[in-house]
Amino acid sequence: MFVFSGIGFIFRFFPIFLIAYYAVPARFRNTILLIGSIVFYAMGEPHFIVLLLAMTVLNYLLALIGEKTRKRLLEKQKMEQMTDEALSAIYQVSMNTRMQNGVVTRGNTRHSRADRLILALAVILDIGLLTAAKALALTQAVPGFHLPLGMSFYVFRMVSFQADLYRGKTGSRLSFINTAAYFTMFPQVTQGPIMRYGEGGFGDPAARKINWGRFEDGAVYFVIGLAMKILLADRLGILWNELSKIGYESVSTPLAWLGLYGYSFELYYDFWGYSLMAAGIGMMLGFDFIENFRHPYAAGSVSEFYRRWHITLGSWFRDYLYIPLGGSRKNSFVTVRNLFLVWLATGLWHGGTLNFVIWGLVLGVIIILEKFPLKEWLGFLPFLGRVGVLILIPLSWGVFAISDLNRLSVFFTRLFPFFEEYGNVNPHDFVKYVSTYWPMFAAGVLLLIPGVYGFIVRKRRNPIVVILLAALFWVSVYYSSISSQNVFMYYGF
Repeated sequence: MFVFSGIGFIFRFFPIFLIAYYAVPARFRNTILLIGSIVFYAMGEPHFIVLLLAMTVLNYLLALIGEKTRKRLLEKQKMEQMTDEALSAIYQVSMNTRMQNGVVTRGNTRHSRADRLILALAVILDIGLLTAAKALALTQAVPGFHLPLGMSFYVFRMVSFQADLYRGKTGSRLSFINTAAYFTMFPQVTQGPIMRYGEGGFGDPAARKINWGRFEDGAVYFVIGLAMKILLADRLGILWNELSKIGYESVSTPLAWLGLYGYSFELYYDFWGYSLMAAGIGMMLGFDFIENFRHPYAAGSVSEFYRRWHITLGSWFRDYLYIPLGGSRKNSFVTVRNLFLVWLATGLWHGGTLNFVIWGLVLGVIIILEKFPLKEWLGFLPFLGRVGVLILIPLSWGVFAISDLNRLSVFFTRLFPFFEEYGNVNPHDFVKYVSTYWPMFAAGVLLLIPGVYGFIVRKRRNPIVVILLAALFWVSVYYSSISSQNVFMYYGF
């Protein structure tokens, strides 16, 4: 399997791909991107590549049919405008309909029943297939079946594509190569970010900005993300794994809290590292930088935390679920209902076991409390929100990490030993582990400070920073070469 932090990707696949990508004329770059993405995915999940391609073809065909129905509707509207001057004036003010490059770009264009049915069919097929795959993987109804690599992410890209096409936001003529390159784009297909079709300029690859400065910036983001993954996330992951092997009932309360924050840092730097690497690769290919994390642990509330964490997933749920449900435009009851539904869907998206449902609903309750009864308190005493983020978020990650509810209960008993069942076990284990892992925790805490990361990015062309980044790159490569290949944590979603 190719992973961004692996030697095979860094020194084999990606250099060969870049040479091919830059060598061809700009109009063929989506073709190279599509071929490279298929090879990348096939190296990890060869038996699921057919499924990915079948979903790609099916979504393209449905999009093509839907676009034809919208064009017919537009032609009918234009005929009505030509035969009725009064109606034409109304349409010009209210519809703002025009043709661009053979594709309809609409303001408030009416949609036919067939148009709505095609969108509904595409969404039901995509979400239905994702649900079925998750159910098969969870229940093992088919022995040995596991969730296809990154399936949740490419299904969400397909749904957003269909919805944006329906709304007239794609802005370019449909092409199979362009559409397939968007669905399968290897820097994002396995773990996001969830880029929108219109954001990537897939309809006109010649318009992408490819220059040395952008390539250099992309390489910087890639190296920073690589170091986060290899030197922080993977190292801290060892601590959490050791606690799991020891058994939560056999660790002291201080060590349980150390492990909890270790897992929180592991998840953060694993996923932020991946996002930076994906964004860096995208910049080297001519795409704009996609910000997927904005220093969430500096947030002043849990609500703000999730506006800064996995930004593209949060905006997806906002634009394609929360707002269509009514958002917060109506009354408080509808807002609370919509927030519950969104967070229930978020939990189920991450996994079908009960701990994910609990995780999503608990966060939904916290966010509702912040939005209504606690809103004035958080405004008057903002430090309470910041403290809440640094305590509640790691606790929620504990629920996220442990799928077995009995083991989860034991772990929380160790965190809060008010009803002690196991006695004061291993009172000196904390000292042993903190003496080993304190450098990673110190670096992790330092990078939580927005100014530290911002300073590195601003000074990225400073010779001293360049030398530091080069050293981090080769140290990361060394550790990657001598350790087992650790896939990114979100590959399972």
